[in-house]
Amino acid sequence: MHLSRTPAEAAAIAAVDSPQADEGEPSEPSHPAGRAPERALYVPVRPCPSGFALRVFRSPLGDRTAVAFTTERRLSDVLGPGQPSVRLALPAVRALAAPLGVALVSVDPQLTAPAVRPGVPEGTAQLPPLPG
Repeated sequence: MHLSRTPAEAAAIAAVDSPQADEGEPSEPSHPAGRAPERALYVPVRPCPSGFALRVFRSPLGDRTAVAFTTERRLSDVLGPGQPSVRLALPAVRALAAPLGVALVSVDPQLTAPAVRPGVPEGTAQLPPLPG
C-alpha cells in the first residue's frame, strides 16, 4: 500500500530518521520486509469514557487536521507539558482520523493563535461598575 505524504510530512519524517536527529530514543527493530518501519510520532489525545480519543485541531486556514509531533518536547512546546499523548506511526494516525472526516495530518505544527493582550486596549470605553 502506498501512502502519500505532504512535503512537510516527508521532511519531518526524514529529519527524524536521520542519525543526527536522534534524541536518545531506542532504535526501532528492522522491518521483516527489508524496508524501514514507520517512525512512531507523538499524537495528542484526550480522555473519554472508553479510554482516549484523537484530538482534532484547525489549520490556520480553518481546515480540520490531526496533528503529530516528531518529539515529545515539540508536543509539549506547542500544547503544554500536561498534554496526554500516544505514540503512533503516521498510517495509524491517518486511519484514526479518516472516520472523523479528517484527511489532513500536520506534523510538527507551530502554535498559530494570536498573542493574548492583557488589559483593555486604548480608546475602549470601560463599563461602569455594577452597584452592590
